[in-house]
Amino acid sequence: MPFHLRFWTFILLSIFSQELTLGQNENEAWSRTKTAPNILFLFADDQRWDTIGAYGNSKIETPNFDQLARSGVNFRNAYCFGSPHGAVCIPSRAMLHSGQTYFNLPNLELAGQPTLGELLQKSGYQTFATGKWHNGKESFLRSFELGRNVMFGGMSDHSKVPVTQLDSATRDISAAVTGEHFSSRLFADAAIEFLTNRDDARPFFCYVAFTAPHDPGMSPGNFNRMYRPEEMLIPPNFLPQHPFDNGDLTVRDEELAPWPRTPEVIQSQLADYYGLISHLDQQVGRIVDALRESENANNTIIIYAADHGLAMGSHGLLGKQNLYEHSTKAPLIICGPDIENGTDESMVYLHDLFPTILELAGCPINNENNGRSLTPLLNQNNSYQPRPFLTTSYKNSIRAIRDERWKLIQYPQINRTQLFDLKSDPNEVQNLADSNEPQHKEIIQRLWNQLMVEQKLVGDSLPLTSADPLPAEIDLTGRPRKPDQWQPKWIIEKYFDSQTNRKPAP
Repeated sequence: MPFHLRFWTFILLSIFSQELTLGQNENEAWSRTKTAPNILFLFADDQRWDTIGAYGNSKIETPNFDQLARSGVNFRNAYCFGSPHGAVCIPSRAMLHSGQTYFNLPNLELAGQPTLGELLQKSGYQTFATGKWHNGKESFLRSFELGRNVMFGGMSDHSKVPVTQLDSATRDISAAVTGEHFSSRLFADAAIEFLTNRDDARPFFCYVAFTAPHDPGMSPGNFNRMYRPEEMLIPPNFLPQHPFDNGDLTVRDEELAPWPRTPEVIQSQLADYYGLISHLDQQVGRIVDALRESENANNTIIIYAADHGLAMGSHGLLGKQNLYEHSTKAPLIICGPDIENGTDESMVYLHDLFPTILELAGCPINNENNGRSLTPLLNQNNSYQPRPFLTTSYKNSIRAIRDERWKLIQYPQINRTQLFDLKSDPNEVQNLADSNEPQHKEIIQRLWNQLMVEQKLVGDSLPLTSADPLPAEIDLTGRPRKPDQWQPKWIIEKYFDSQTNRKPAP
């Protein structure tokens, strides 16, 4: 055969071979995404892990959360890793969508960082979001093809949420306008519309980030009077004030009630808080019902979680700017096809959901990811433990580590140490570091050494003691407070203008 014929024959065969290979790859991708599960991710804001009826809370009504709890795996030790500042929700979300601890993120707007939604898109998923996005518009645009009723920011009056819409064709984000409904309904409506009207053969990732039950403590209609303050149970670790300066006792969250805290104030705020949670529960039920009525009901994994917890009177605190269990733990439930109901006590992070979701979706996982997949735990693999120790951190003022039983909290700025036996003292009331028991000293040393090891693993260089410690004593009695711009008038009258704090809601 002449050379020029051999040459063109070679070129044509090469092109045909490449097209065949590409076609095979496309067919494989199509086949995988046709069977890959849909992901419905419901994410609350500031919800304590123990505010679910099915978990033994007899004072709260959460029928839809209870049903999810009875349907899937309940992770009872799910934690937010921590925060470099008081707005804990920002790093919590950044870590969730990147799988990294905040020490390994150059910025919390995720610039240049592959996100969960972005990786799912590349693997053939349709991605949709509604609700709160606190990590910059650029990362949102990379993460989601579709967006409706999106709030860029940290918080708002729940009845006046500034929301934007994403034009999927132009990739433009509209100017913010005030939403027509209460926050939880506003975001639920958008999710239901997506689930009901979508016309796409690809699997979906539907991310619904509520702003409830974050303050202000307002809920709509009958939910605003659903709970009677005098019937609320005071937390077993209630204190009028925190016993020492933890480095952030006057942050915004802590100014939502006067010092010293009183049982009446905490009961009133718990009634407000529970009303928000029960309304949120109702809206989650609407979304789940819409999913069940769709053709995707049998191939969708539902994840319910929150970004962190909240003190609500525990240890004399109100917010999440501390490392006690009530503020770092969050609810985490995963339901879906072939996932049996159960309870898992493994120590996990919220950002473990990053590799977990990618693995469930059949997407490649970066080995440099700090999170660890929870899929073996969904398969009842009792021999798998993500980690023997779990550490948390807050600013440069607090570090903590726990194992299955013991928890050490260290305050480097004041050289204060706490040791709690979580088995016998889950509410962290008795500080065993104050005892002279040799056993406790050995436990403190063991956890201290391990904490320094864990610090190195995540790039945390903070010394655990100070050569020139700050004073630990503090008394905030009568300290002036100022409400922020998002608190409605009746909240201001109830918690700021009156020291009795017993005025009824409107």
